[in-house]
This record gives sequence, C-alpha cells and structure tokens, in this order.
Amino acid sequence: MTTATAVEQAEMRIAMTRKEAVGRLLGVVLLLGVAAWLVLNLVTAPSQFFNSLLFGIGNGALYALIALGYTLVYGIIELINFAHGDLFMLSTVFSGFMMVYWLGAEGANPASWAKLLLTLVLAMGFGATINVLIERVAYRRLRRAPRLAALITAVGMSFILQWVGLRWNGSAPRLWPTVVPEGGISIGDVTLQYSTIMVVTFTIPVLLLLTYVVQRTKQGRAMRATAQDQDAARLMGINVDRTIAFTFALGGAMAGAAGLLYLEAVGTTRYDAGFHLGLIAFTAAVLGGIGNLAGAVLGGFLIGIIQGLNDGLPYGFGQKWSQTVVFSILIMVMVFKPTGILGQPTVEKV
Repeated sequence: MTTATAVEQAEMRIAMTRKEAVGRLLGVVLLLGVAAWLVLNLVTAPSQFFNSLLFGIGNGALYALIALGYTLVYGIIELINFAHGDLFMLSTVFSGFMMVYWLGAEGANPASWAKLLLTLVLAMGFGATINVLIERVAYRRLRRAPRLAALITAVGMSFILQWVGLRWNGSAPRLWPTVVPEGGISIGDVTLQYSTIMVVTFTIPVLLLLTYVVQRTKQGRAMRATAQDQDAARLMGINVDRTIAFTFALGGAMAGAAGLLYLEAVGTTRYDAGFHLGLIAFTAAVLGGIGNLAGAVLGGFLIGIIQGLNDGLPYGFGQKWSQTVVFSILIMVMVFKPTGILGQPTVEKV
C-alpha cells in the first residue's frame, strides 16, 4: 500500500513537472511572437512606433496613479473598491471647476502653473476627504460581514458617485481649457508631449514616496500589521480604524491627482469616465499583482503601452480591438501566474 502511494505521488510530481514545462514553453513562444511583432513594426515605421510608445507611456502613468488607489485599499482590507474609479471622475470635474471657474487659470503662463500646483493639492485633499467619508459611512461596519456585502456596497457607492458626477458635469462631455502647453519636445518625427512629461514626472516620485511611507515609517508598519491581522494589530496598540482611514486617504489622494492630470492631458470631463478608466486601472493592479505598489505602476504602464502600440502601429488589431487585446493578455498572465507579475502567493487567513 505504501509503495503504491509513493508511486502515485511520483507520477503526480512528473505530471506537474510536465505541465510546468509546457506552460513555460507556451510562455516563451508567446514572448517570441510579441517580440517579432514589435520588431516588424519598428522596422516598418520607426517614428510611428516611438510616437505610439510615448503616447502609451503617458496613458500608462495615468492608469498607474488610479491603480495605486485600488491596490492600497485591497492590500490592507482585501476590498475591491469599485467606487474608486468614480472618485477619480469626480476629481476631474472638481479640478476643472477649480482651475477655470474658481481660480481663473487661463493659458500657459507662470501664474496658471502656480494655480495648477494649488489645484493639485486641493484635488488630492478632495479625493482623500471623499474616500475617507466613504470608508466611514459605507465600509467600516462591513469589515466582519461576508465579502459579498462589502463588494455590493462598493458597487452601490460607485453608482452614487456617478449620479453626483452626472448632476455636476452634465450628461454630455465638457471641454475645458488647459494650462499645460500643447506640443512637446521633438526629435525628428518623434514628439514627447508635455502632458506625458508632466504625468510621468509626477507618477514615479509618488510611487517612491508611497513605498517609503509603507516600508519605512511608523504609519506604514501599522498599515502592514493591520493588513496581516487586524485583531493582533489592536492588541499591539495600533489604532486600526485610523490606519484604515489613512490608507483610504492615500488612495483618494491618488485619485484626486490622477483626475487633475487627466484633465490637463485630455481636456475633457464626462460623468462615465470613471467606469472605463477605473476598470482599466483595476486590471492594471491585478496584472501587476494586486496589493503590490510597484506592481500597480508596472501594470498601468504595461497596459498603457499595449494600448498605445496596438492602436497606433501599422500592424496592429486597431483601436476597436484595444480592450480585447488588453484582457486577452491579462487572461494569459493569470493562467501562467495567477498572483500577477509581481504578486506573491498568500496564505488564506482562517
């Protein structure tokens, strides 16, 4: 009986090894196929390739900022905050009214840039305040409830914020003047837009700052302890409610900053923008490894670049297939690495 069991275990190990080998082989084949596609487009239209790449990097930075809010909240209480995308949408509308109507920013000049920085601070404060209120009113009492209850509540909050955006912005897209100069730095036929420089210049330092806060500060240690075990954190003297509220504030601030940067990059606001961009940002967080800050940024840049190249290259599926391409890649990554690119396997809490 023991010999039979040992043989069965050996056969299972061999089968698993074969599956891993096949999976790795398929992964290598896919990577080689993508590399061949990129080289073909680069040789065929080099300027178009680099312009599409830079455009994708700019969009990816915006996705990364929104994804940071998703991954911060999920990392500490394992809640998918579907209202986060609509908070981003409200931040775009708030930023437009603040810049144009309340501060009167006009044109690309030093005075308008100073107002842009002031609006950035106010938009981050706006997003943080709304997110903390949402946590206090809607989520706090559901921490020990079944996860489905919190998930449905998040969907409900999403609809509420979308309704507010509809009443505030209107049903049609609204155009806003921007203060970031049009055009960019050109090298031959390749142009690096000023809006792309602005977004990327903001995103990278934010990631480094958040990483420092989480890894090096007392509040960050409290966040990590709360994420591991809330009851144990309370016994160690950590104010769990305040720690979770602080995390929601950080996530809301990221949504507020992304809202202003999106407004300056695109120049329009619409009440349903949060659903579309929020879904892409959530996909970015899952792709990079939900709960991992660097993973959220990596996922955001990857999706932005994939979309930019697919939409702009001569040998691509085209813009109408953009979402299909993104989610197909997500599915393939999840098949080979369910935790995401930078995600780590976790032990189920019991």
